[in-house]
Amino acid sequence: MQAHGLSSWVSILAILVVSSALTMVYVKYDARLKFNQLQGEFSEQDRLGVEWSRLQLEQNTWSSSNRIEEIARSVLQLQAPTAEQIIYVKVK
Repeated sequence: MQAHGLSSWVSILAILVVSSALTMVYVKYDARLKFNQLQGEFSEQDRLGVEWSRLQLEQNTWSSSNRIEEIARSVLQLQAPTAEQIIYVKVK
């Protein structure tokens, strides 16, 4: 009877060792997947940072006072008022 009990324990321990090994393989695989996803997100963050800088530069270019004045003169046919056209308002 003891031999039967011992073989049962050996079988149970073998099953536990195999399941532990399979769990370790799965955990390592999952960690590698997550690490690769993280690296991809860092790459996307870098790409978006570069695009953000480019868009800020483009916004500064389009909103510069020289460009606005050029468009006002050429497209809208606007011009700066002369001294006689300026009206001062006194605020109390």
